[in-house]
Amino acid sequence: MFLTISTTGTHERPATDLGFLLHKHPDKAQTFSTSHGTAHVLYPEASAERCTAALLLEIDPVALVRRGKGKGRGGAPDAALAQYVNDRPYAASSLLAVALSTVFKSALRGVCAARPERAAEPLPLRIEVPAVPARGGAELVRALFGPLGWTTVDVRPVVLDETFPAWGDSRYVQLVLEGELRLVDALRQLYVLLPVLDDAKHYWVAPDEVEKLLRAGEGWLAGHPERQLITNRYLNRRWSLTKEATERLELVRLAEADDIGVEAIDNAVDDPAPDEDTDTAQKTVSLADQRREAILTALRDAGAATVLDLGCGQGQLVQALLKDVRFSKVVGVDVSVRALTVAARRLKTERMSERQAERVALIQGSLTYTDKRLKGYDAAVLSEVIEHLDLPRLPALEYAVFGTARPATVVVTTPNVEYNVRWETLPAGHVRHRDHRFEWTRAEFRAWADAVASRHGYAVRYVPVGPDDPEVGPPTQMGVFTMAATDTTKHTTKHTKKEEKAA
Repeated sequence: MFLTISTTGTHERPATDLGFLLHKHPDKAQTFSTSHGTAHVLYPEASAERCTAALLLEIDPVALVRRGKGKGRGGAPDAALAQYVNDRPYAASSLLAVALSTVFKSALRGVCAARPERAAEPLPLRIEVPAVPARGGAELVRALFGPLGWTTVDVRPVVLDETFPAWGDSRYVQLVLEGELRLVDALRQLYVLLPVLDDAKHYWVAPDEVEKLLRAGEGWLAGHPERQLITNRYLNRRWSLTKEATERLELVRLAEADDIGVEAIDNAVDDPAPDEDTDTAQKTVSLADQRREAILTALRDAGAATVLDLGCGQGQLVQALLKDVRFSKVVGVDVSVRALTVAARRLKTERMSERQAERVALIQGSLTYTDKRLKGYDAAVLSEVIEHLDLPRLPALEYAVFGTARPATVVVTTPNVEYNVRWETLPAGHVRHRDHRFEWTRAEFRAWADAVASRHGYAVRYVPVGPDDPEVGPPTQMGVFTMAATDTTKHTTKHTKKEEKAA
């Protein structure tokens, strides 16, 4: 196996800085032991204008078999021989990825004490890999490397035999990448995508491979168009690991889209839930129950059978909905994977009967993005959700729920900031929960709700939740949005046709 990494430079910024970035001196040829053979690093050229580092991996076929998965299925002679006579010494695969991580360990972390400014900036790079197994063909290679910032992704299929062109191409390609990227990004892409293209891991895929994938994919994998294929192949199609990686990458994507930290998105379990913890909330424990009962009453009065709990958190409302047989389908949606995990434990989804399991679903999603999975439901609930969003994000939530999903009934609850003066232990000027981005007065909530209803063809009525103080109002304010009659007819007709089609 063989690959080269080349860069160009000037006398002021010499190309030989590549040696510092790779932590391998251009004047020396070095040898390293790996699990499956010997890796050599050498520099075919090293000048201020151009420098090339080469990685050559010599595979030990005996070591490969001994560390592999067995001695051939069924003990057939050809199967046993195939363990020794194959493409592994010649075609870039997961074995070369392992050699990359062994030989260029510091470079893969982006660490370079001698030239930190060079490690942090893009370099003119040219990477050549003479033989890459491409299960999916040249188009897949372009689909994988094309979105990653390379100006040139040159993929040339290798013919089976030049003497017999009619035999066609082999499953191998010659790969040349050119562009200005940070060296660490280029190495991490190769580390992940070489085994993906080969679609085979030559060692046991343990749970820590998820962490390796996320580290190497930082900054590019979460938003990659082929993210699912990459994750699935890299983790050797182990379903549980693929699911974990996919959920965590989705959190990263959402965090990047909203320009906030992953921790800020996935805080539903770490932070105490509103009205359920801290001294301030001691008086509002019963308020949480009152709020759930008010929501259930509104949904029953609307005749809803299928309900979305948007921002379901740890599943308290979903659990309450499932206790009422009038609700035939309940879907909890939350951006936090950990919150959904807690909700699944609360609901005991693994021990549900088949009939009960058909009534409930927990899905990950952001409420500020349109989602076709949320269409076609009778009602949606946003219980203590809107105040956790930055105000500039509210129009996106409004459009996703009222403009696109368009359930016939939408129930929204939010704290009444005027009531905060009644909390003896809540300091003046403080919100009820540290993640609240705002808390509205009754007039502010009504102004927002009236405008939303007007824009999207709903009527809205207001229901006090908790003790209705004559001076400051109730602790929780609730708006029940009902779709206008003409829109309701369209919604019902469309829903009926959908059910008839499914039947």
